[in-house]
Amino acid sequence: MTHSIFIDGEAGTTGLQIRDRLAGRADLEIVSIDPARRKDADARAELLNGVDAVILCLPDDAAKEAVGLITSNTVRVIDASSAHRTASGWTYGFPEMDRDQRAAIRKARLVSNPGCWPTGFTALMRPLTQENLVPADWPITVHGVSGYSGGGKGLIAEFEDHAAPAGTDDAYRPYGVNLQHKHLPEMKTFGGFDHPPLFTPAVGRFAQGMIVEVPLPLWALPGKPKSADLREALADTYLGEAFVTVASAEECVALQKARAGAAGYVADLDPQALNGTNRMKLFVFGNDDRGEARLVAQLDNLGKGASGAAVQNLNIMLGLPEATGL
Repeated sequence: MTHSIFIDGEAGTTGLQIRDRLAGRADLEIVSIDPARRKDADARAELLNGVDAVILCLPDDAAKEAVGLITSNTVRVIDASSAHRTASGWTYGFPEMDRDQRAAIRKARLVSNPGCWPTGFTALMRPLTQENLVPADWPITVHGVSGYSGGGKGLIAEFEDHAAPAGTDDAYRPYGVNLQHKHLPEMKTFGGFDHPPLFTPAVGRFAQGMIVEVPLPLWALPGKPKSADLREALADTYLGEAFVTVASAEECVALQKARAGAAGYVADLDPQALNGTNRMKLFVFGNDDRGEARLVAQLDNLGKGASGAAVQNLNIMLGLPEATGL
């Protein structure tokens, strides 16, 4: 059986990567809109209601508009925007998040694809809040660096056309300094917290890939857990998962010793290491003498953080082998 798919917004960064991942599959037929009719609401509505599944790769307002055009109750929808991630009636598209999440995605008609930052944050923190290793009311902080592709066409143009007057030579740029990032509700909800984290994101001069990091003062947590307790909770949660893995204690220690010196540089934790994949790797670096830990998620912001996750969710929703095309 061949399933028909319409990617609304296929010319954008995420849409292009989804289309590339779906290209050549005999089990799917990709339907495209006539470019001349791209802004024709009737033409879009016809496609949105005439396929088996729709993947929305649009800005939030446009995604809401597209959902409003869907009148069919059989079309399956994956929204890659942040418009519906905590909305009632939508299922969160992080299959590894809970034991029953895959089943929920399989049954759902409306699935919201997770954001890249929340994917790393939720993967690290949800198992710890679920096990009460970190209290739900803990004042949690999350930091990291992402490729500039996560900022959309404007930021991509700015970083890639740095010779132009509107371009930039910045090597690193903090953003979200107004402390009102749109990912905050999602991170709070699915991370298992009573309030949003203090989120300090940044972009670097590389196109894609990311590191998401959560520092934890273990000495201050109620149960005073050891770093091994955190790693064990993560390892138990993702045991047997194909796309989310947890670095062994030995690997983390080896990384901590790599190019060790007084500064403790980690030479091999590259934010671009998983680019082009749907994989995410989690690390727990600890110093139990100081009662401190640094939790790190490594992923491709356009892979497991966007297009790869969308394809994974599509496969689950259509009853196809989950790893197909990934």
